[in-house]
Amino acid sequence: MTAPMPPSPSALARQILILSLAPAIGLGVGRFAYSLLLPDMRDALHWSYSSAGFMNTINAGGYLAGALVAARLSKRFGLFAVVRAGTIACVVSLLICGLSDNFTVLSLARLLTGFGAAIAFVAGGALAATLGQSQPARSSFLLSLFYAGPGVGILLSGLIAPFMLQGFGPGSWWIVWLALAAVCAMLTLPLLAQSIDASAGVSNVAPSAVALRPISIFLLSYFMFGAGYIAYMTFMIAYVRDFGGDAVAQSAFWCLVGASAFASPWVWRGVLARGRSGSAMAIILGVNAVGAAMPLLGHSPLLLGASALVFGVSFFAVVTATTAFVRFNYPPDAWPKAIAIVTIVFGIGQTLGPIAVGAISDATQSLSSALVVSAATLGIGAAIAMFQKPVGKVV
Repeated sequence: MTAPMPPSPSALARQILILSLAPAIGLGVGRFAYSLLLPDMRDALHWSYSSAGFMNTINAGGYLAGALVAARLSKRFGLFAVVRAGTIACVVSLLICGLSDNFTVLSLARLLTGFGAAIAFVAGGALAATLGQSQPARSSFLLSLFYAGPGVGILLSGLIAPFMLQGFGPGSWWIVWLALAAVCAMLTLPLLAQSIDASAGVSNVAPSAVALRPISIFLLSYFMFGAGYIAYMTFMIAYVRDFGGDAVAQSAFWCLVGASAFASPWVWRGVLARGRSGSAMAIILGVNAVGAAMPLLGHSPLLLGASALVFGVSFFAVVTATTAFVRFNYPPDAWPKAIAIVTIVFGIGQTLGPIAVGAISDATQSLSSALVVSAATLGIGAAIAMFQKPVGKVV
């Protein structure tokens, strides 16, 4: 019997781009569009910064829960089936956000968003890494295509939310959630129409063990990223608005973050190809820290735009670096479990970050303090990553 022909380079890239729609929906829109809607929700619903931060904390809690069970779900149902299910859950959660102003209901919706995004992200990352193995010379670039997906979601929400909020006026946040749910429902269609080998990467034998001690430095660095990036991504739109930024300024800022995130595969492909140690993480996370610190130097549109570009181009490249590290150091049957472990650590960091930063902002009555904490945490994470050595065998 003749073995099936491997997909062509263009077909393989297309499959991974379709997979990237899952994090575009679950993270790019489901998680990060909240930052665009936060100022209007906070005003209309009379939330404190702590309450606003809690919405991201519970979202991160759902993400953590999803990361804890993602490998097990993938083993039982297949990677692609989990990607689809998680993405559909995210679309449903966005719809719920537009149908209620009750704090508890919104919290549960944000919890569902996080859970769906995590299981789709872990399963999708493992499947993208597996697919990329068929072209080893391009595997780092192909993997980056998957992690560029959130940039698409950020870009779309940046083009939609600020102008809808301005057009419909104060208190129109729920209309925007419904519009985003409709857009994400359309983005889900290629995932439902395309059949990507759901058995790839799912072995019937027990996966290889993933010891935590050899990668403890890497995990600590990624924890710092999870705790540090969230202040910037949660409160920067409010920061831009507080300094006079209108809908155009808010949209431009958010679109710059998204567009530069989408460009990251081409920017970082050489660095990611050397990602067997913590050096790639250190370099990219260091750039991310610089981007987060730039707004502290001033409030000019040029400086804020530069911050968006620098932060955006390195933001999801940090996440790509973790999967590249896993791919270089572990055999394929261990990838779902290893990706889940780093995602769990990241989830713990981003669960603690929002409410802590919200409390700091409430105490100081300033969002600048949140950005100081964000940039410092990211910088410490970059320094820690430099000490991670390769583990395991190159596969």
